[in-house]
Amino acid sequence: MVKKIVIIFGIFLCLFFQNFAVLADDESIYPDYSYIFNGEDKWEDFNRKIFDFNLKLNKYAIRPIHILWSSIMPEFGMDRIQSMTNNIEYPIRLVSSLLQRDFEASKTETIRFFTNTIIGLGGMFDPAKSLFDIEPVKEDMEQALASYNLNSGPYMVLPIISSITFRGILGKILDMALNPGSYIATPVLAFVKAGLTINKTSYYQSLIKMVESNYADPYEIAKKAYGIERYMKVLNLDRVDISSLIVPPKSSEIIAPKTVKKAPVVEVKKNIEKADDNVAKKEVSSVIVMPGLLKGGTNIDDMLENYGEDFRLETDMTLPNYHPQSPVVDSMRTALFQSQGIDKSIWNELSIWNRSFSNKIKTSSVNVVQGREDYNFRYLLQKDKSAPVVIIYPSIGEGINSSHSVSLAKLFFDEGYSVVILGSHFQWEFVRSMPEFYRPGLPSVDAEAVRIVTLKVLDYIQDKNECVLGDKTIIGTSFGALIALFVADKEFNNNTLGRTNYISICPPIELIYAMKQVDKLSQDWEHSSDVFKHKVAEVAGKVLKLYDSREDICIDDFILPFNEEEGKLITGFIMHQKLSDLVFTIEKASKIQPGSDIYKMINNMGYQEYTKRYLLADKNDTCDDLSYETSLHYIADFLESANNYKIYHSLNDYLTNANQLKKLKQYSKDKLVLIDNGSHLGFLYRKEFILNLKNTISLHKNQKKYNKDDFVNKASLSINNQ
Repeated sequence: MVKKIVIIFGIFLCLFFQNFAVLADDESIYPDYSYIFNGEDKWEDFNRKIFDFNLKLNKYAIRPIHILWSSIMPEFGMDRIQSMTNNIEYPIRLVSSLLQRDFEASKTETIRFFTNTIIGLGGMFDPAKSLFDIEPVKEDMEQALASYNLNSGPYMVLPIISSITFRGILGKILDMALNPGSYIATPVLAFVKAGLTINKTSYYQSLIKMVESNYADPYEIAKKAYGIERYMKVLNLDRVDISSLIVPPKSSEIIAPKTVKKAPVVEVKKNIEKADDNVAKKEVSSVIVMPGLLKGGTNIDDMLENYGEDFRLETDMTLPNYHPQSPVVDSMRTALFQSQGIDKSIWNELSIWNRSFSNKIKTSSVNVVQGREDYNFRYLLQKDKSAPVVIIYPSIGEGINSSHSVSLAKLFFDEGYSVVILGSHFQWEFVRSMPEFYRPGLPSVDAEAVRIVTLKVLDYIQDKNECVLGDKTIIGTSFGALIALFVADKEFNNNTLGRTNYISICPPIELIYAMKQVDKLSQDWEHSSDVFKHKVAEVAGKVLKLYDSREDICIDDFILPFNEEEGKLITGFIMHQKLSDLVFTIEKASKIQPGSDIYKMINNMGYQEYTKRYLLADKNDTCDDLSYETSLHYIADFLESANNYKIYHSLNDYLTNANQLKKLKQYSKDKLVLIDNGSHLGFLYRKEFILNLKNTISLHKNQKKYNKDDFVNKASLSINNQ
């Protein structure tokens, strides 16, 4: 009787709120994903309070239970239980697909159920997929309700359940009614059910940790993710088949891009020359048509007018069978960079017994500015504590848990280095540790702040471990690569870190130009809510499918299943989210009352607007007035004179143009390695680059040990003086 009342009440709520429409906010320059997918957050004050309650409940009650469970049950056992739980929930998927008249899906799920029950030992294994290549169909009752045009109703957050809508509540009630596990009544079976529930929910912990630690406003990102995920599932866009899209086309199928303007070329000569550092100097008789490569990116069209007929560049490293798509999409291949063995363990990530490389890295903190939050960092020392050490400066907006940073750390650690991982200076956590007036974006000022933080972190590690670290290598990617070179310039004139080498991977040569390129990624979005929502959900479905298929991908011969428009959509979302977190922190928005206009301001702010608002002393100036001091031209003397650095760059990096690369080559000469493909960081995973990088860092290793007297002029550094 109680169940019937609850179901009737749920139906009433959904019908009552059917008229809540979800429209796009056409006033925004950038898409407001929360509004587009969830509508107006009418109960934001209540929702935020419950969301914070849920985070605390998870931290102090639920997560400890999951840690205990994960420390008792090895990951193999957890996976088998999870697989069995999914198999038991077959009636939910069957009824949902039947109500949607999706008989193909109901047939697929039925075949999967009997196959996995009989051959897969009650569903503990998935032979339907592994042996017969029958993919699961993820259906629930909310999707069935949506197929009957039942609108979702307003977004809300409930205790424990977290993100939900009224349609979602009814869907969960119906899921519960159709789940055989709901009818377990005896004490023993109820105990089994509790174990199944703990096992299933433990898989959410990595997602909760990611949202909580990576974003300045976890509530907002959770709301976005929920809205996109539900819309995607309602339209079955998570069923997309990407297998045919990740196979590189045959050479005969590749059509050369059409160009309107005369194409400047990169001339190559006819011999192959191996450099001492294993850089493949590749010169062939063909030419590389640069506008064709750059056309797919966001480079400013009129930049082509600056080329001269005699413009020439050589490639220092080639990537055979790279199969370039467009610079923006090529840059997304950076996600394929993953060192082997990082997460290798028989235990789940939560387990206290998990001793994988990523779990061995310690997290600690130092206070940089009195009265401000401590700055978090990660580090792992070699057994020989006087071993050389690498300090990693990640890409823009990345925190200390960046997957790239951990992969680089593993690569260096295997070569005998201790490792220190810092977060990006252009990130909300870094700003919280700096003086209140600090606004990142001016490389010279940022480099001084980062240099002080680096020194404090190294001092902390040496004092805590009673050691003196050996030679240092600072490696940065993207914006972190730019700051690494500015730090190198300051150290060249006033040494504080001792002997240090620098590796810079894809630094923006002219930061203002790069900001304009980034802003172009997501400004030209389709303001029609239906068109845009569908496109976003379609792309999200591809991303999800790609993630699920990651173990079956051969990265040596691979293309991404995205076209240029989709690549710009994904990259634009990521880059604007990083800016959003930073502005949210600068404006101290965590103290702003719900319903304020903070996100209206953020969704009308790109990187250029950020520069105008926070970095220009004279508000009548333009971003271009900062072009010189925010570029590598500003430290040209260092680049021409020093020998303790190396730069890797790609010919088709969409955050640079060929004129900039030509100038950088004049400054750096053989210290600049130009790669023929890969765009912005999209070559990190390639073995050609990794072997060259390993060779570079092995050359940096030496046996000199330092005394603390080698660290000079510390007192001359002060963030507060900047």
